[in-house]
Amino acid sequence: MNRIVKSGAARPIKRVRDFLARPAFDPEAERIAAEILRDVRERGDAAVLAAEKRIDGVALTAKTMRIGAKELAAAEKATPSAVKRGVREAHRRVTAFAKAGMRPDWQIKTLHGGILGERFLPFERIGVYVPGGTAPLASTSVMTATLAQVAGVKEIVAITPCAKDGTVNPVLLYALKIAGATEIYRIGGIQGVGMLAYGTQTVRPVQKLVGPGGAFVTAAKKLVYGEVALDQVAGPSEICVVADGAANPAWVAADLLSQIEHGTGKEKALLVTDSEALAKAVDAELDRQLALCSRIGRMAPTIEAGGLLMVVTPTLEDAADLADAFAPEHLEVLTKSPRKLLPRLKRAGAIFVGPWAPEPAGDFAAGPSHVLPTGGAAAKFSGLTVEDFRRRTSIIEYTKEDLKDALPVIETFGKIEGLDAHARSATIRFGETGRE
Repeated sequence: MNRIVKSGAARPIKRVRDFLARPAFDPEAERIAAEILRDVRERGDAAVLAAEKRIDGVALTAKTMRIGAKELAAAEKATPSAVKRGVREAHRRVTAFAKAGMRPDWQIKTLHGGILGERFLPFERIGVYVPGGTAPLASTSVMTATLAQVAGVKEIVAITPCAKDGTVNPVLLYALKIAGATEIYRIGGIQGVGMLAYGTQTVRPVQKLVGPGGAFVTAAKKLVYGEVALDQVAGPSEICVVADGAANPAWVAADLLSQIEHGTGKEKALLVTDSEALAKAVDAELDRQLALCSRIGRMAPTIEAGGLLMVVTPTLEDAADLADAFAPEHLEVLTKSPRKLLPRLKRAGAIFVGPWAPEPAGDFAAGPSHVLPTGGAAAKFSGLTVEDFRRRTSIIEYTKEDLKDALPVIETFGKIEGLDAHARSATIRFGETGRE
């Protein structure tokens, strides 16, 4: 299949429209998720353990689900010193960014001496999902739990899939420990989502569940919304690169492959450019670099199925508009003057500006969380931040004169909406007529 097509942004050709219209949710995944979640809700631990055995081939018990102190200590010992330094440095950077992003409590005075404001308090118990299937994402441990740690959450419950022998990648466990996880369970998938959302005989439910996952985890999170608060739609990874003829084709190809590498088969990689010469050069680089990838067996089928597309547009502005319509999880701008395009780029989980900010810098080191909206959800959702782990409460402290000043407004809306008891709650303080 030819990976290069020509299209405008205002009226994209069908192949481009189909690429842009990828669904955020998989109906079949939702059907399967609904069945497993129903079982977990009804039977608790037994259903979770049965799903682990049936789906992942893992034999666990209620006692062995949780990773204990000895296993964490062994994981720390097994993690090389250089790796530990890298994990701690990533944790330091994410912590610094999160602290800088925390909103302080604030208040203002009313006209008559009262107080209005907002207060921010951490959740007491939250859950983080750390993928561990095709690749154990130790970085996600840092990019989720650290934010809860900075927010002041006391109970940070992490779940992650394990291998068939029940083991979990030691670096992932070490990262969770550094990031402040207080409970860790070797449970993943739909059953893990249900366990944290509903609670079981062994595990208490959480107030909020965050973190990325594949189609089944994403579907499960959607279905438990309301039972538990959620962050966003964070499913299979995707990237869009906006580039002009000045971009280095080898760098562009490497950036596109960086997300295809996740290997679930549902990743999306899009190049939009006003240079056909660049697209052709990138096309050649893709084949050269793909042959060097250790995960080529997972990546090639995704590309062959149309998960990677390069669109040549009439102008660079068209390229930017097409990228904005895609609303990607990750958006790179590799042009001579990248900041000139930023006003046109409004819908993306994270934007990487210029040739020295490749997407993996955001995945591992920069500071912002790499948990970002996918499937076009960046048009409606934002990436994970420290504020996702805190509740915002408004504070209203009126004086007698403040309430008296507001009476006409309260009475007006009480009358408009037919809610006379609402109005009376205010007017009765001054006599039924609103006067003392």
